[in-house]
Amino acid sequence: MTLETSAAGCPIDHRTIRRITTAMGHEGWLVSEYDHVRKLFSDPKLGRAHPAPETAARVAESTFFGGPMGDFATEHAEHERMRGILQPHFAPSKMRAFRGRVEEIASGLFDTMAEQGSPADLYGAVAARLPLMAIGELLGVPVGERDGLRGWTDAMAVATDGLKAATAAGEMLKYCLTLVVRKRADPADDVLSRLCEREDLTDSGAAMLAMVMLFAGHETSVVQIGMGAMHLLRDREQWQMLVDRPELVAGATEELLRVPNAVGLPRYAREDFKVDGVEIGAGELVVLDLTAANHDAAVFQDPDRIDIARKEAAHLTFGYGVRYCVGAPLARVELQAVYSQLVSRFPTMRLAVDPADVRMREDRFTGGVAELPVIW
Repeated sequence: MTLETSAAGCPIDHRTIRRITTAMGHEGWLVSEYDHVRKLFSDPKLGRAHPAPETAARVAESTFFGGPMGDFATEHAEHERMRGILQPHFAPSKMRAFRGRVEEIASGLFDTMAEQGSPADLYGAVAARLPLMAIGELLGVPVGERDGLRGWTDAMAVATDGLKAATAAGEMLKYCLTLVVRKRADPADDVLSRLCEREDLTDSGAAMLAMVMLFAGHETSVVQIGMGAMHLLRDREQWQMLVDRPELVAGATEELLRVPNAVGLPRYAREDFKVDGVEIGAGELVVLDLTAANHDAAVFQDPDRIDIARKEAAHLTFGYGVRYCVGAPLARVELQAVYSQLVSRFPTMRLAVDPADVRMREDRFTGGVAELPVIW
């Protein structure tokens, strides 16, 4: 994204609300201050839907993160309804009960990595695999079919090829629809089977929810595990602190969620309103800059430094209020399982390349590492 400039060539900067041009060449507003971003997450004057989605400004071609989603007229009511349906299945108590299984999955992946020996690609061996295995198990995706979903989830996150992303989403939706039909005929003890029991969900509605959960419950955790591990491995002081004090893993997880670059979330003004004195018009794009908010020096002391014992305000990586991520409890269980086993089983692990040489997923809107070479 680039800042809009005045006639004199100077950036236009309205305090923490700035005019931008996105990578798609569309204009919008960037909100970067922590308190404003947190407030706007729950402000009903903003939403994901747009009354004319075909002409709405976009930040990328990505299916889920690039532009408007949903029906403008029913967005808020539908969001509340979907939250009510999904939240019980991902409640903290449910995820605490699932923690042991996630730890088993992580242990198995680390076993395989250890058997194959040093050096290894931590991203490919663990980060890219665990979240899909976990969400697949919760939903009831057959074991032999889980790895096949990765191609679709990867393609759906592509930032610059809308056709590729949309095609992958369509193929994944078809698969989820066949899975729903199978669950209705032969239910099991899993989330999708329980969704199929609801009279208010059609087959297509249940399939859409399954696709969203498989994508969102996989892609974001993959990114966070990879980026968090990279930041921890390159900060040897913090790495050693966690090795010596494994009881800090919960706090370390929150700090490693805060520190990496996060996705800028596109929202659309549902009506004219003001933020910090800046007038935003109905239909305009508003990007919530999570990276800047999570590094706001007014909220976090020395914000660019990793401190796994930090006790300051909560990060906004999972959103806030009514837009707080339903899957956050699962993501926390996954990240804690990875980081705790990483330092306990591989206390001497280091990056096998210079941090600047770690290859990134430049073509994905969600970002993240493409490979994380390590030695021990």
